[in-house]
Amino acid sequence: MIVEGDLRPGERLNERELCERLGVSRTPLREAFKVLASEGLVMLLPNRGARVTRLTRRDIEDMFHVMGALEALSGELACTRIADDAVAEIRALHYEMLAHYARRNLREYFRLNEQIHRAILGAAENPVLTAMYNSLAGRVRRVRFMANMSSERWDEAVREHERILDALVRRDGAALAVILRAHLEHKCAVVLESDCIDAEETAEAVAG
Repeated sequence: MIVEGDLRPGERLNERELCERLGVSRTPLREAFKVLASEGLVMLLPNRGARVTRLTRRDIEDMFHVMGALEALSGELACTRIADDAVAEIRALHYEMLAHYARRNLREYFRLNEQIHRAILGAAENPVLTAMYNSLAGRVRRVRFMANMSSERWDEAVREHERILDALVRRDGAALAVILRAHLEHKCAVVLESDCIDAEETAEAVAG
């Protein structure tokens, strides 16, 4: 609900309403809040419950810089370890993603897009890298849903994925690392151009 924008930045999380909506008691809900807080999606306020974390330009830039480095490393490692059948599976996901792109089905496109990136991460076979990636994945997914991607940027993102697949097929780790890092930089630019950044905090940062 946070990732897909049903709960907006700064919104107070009403425990009673969420318990009814999700069909759970307050104990597991509060445990979920703690997990979401550790992932940077929720702020726990003493004696005031919880709120959805607000986003600033600096938050987003820092997050994408780190995620870009992690993606680049996953691409390098994957090219040294990936098996032919895993490459074939990623190619199949790629063409399925293209079908959703052709239909302009952004939600399903994002779903397949994420599967491709996670498949490359899995092929890297590095549990420490995976744990670090997972700690940021929810926050990155959230801002991607909140940002409106133009038709031109969507077209370019698909071309980048064509290059990602080509480098992976050729097992060119150095090239794939460069492509993946640039891919994340372009995603970051789309988010920063959108209206999903907290205006009040951004204004304070600029004034400071």
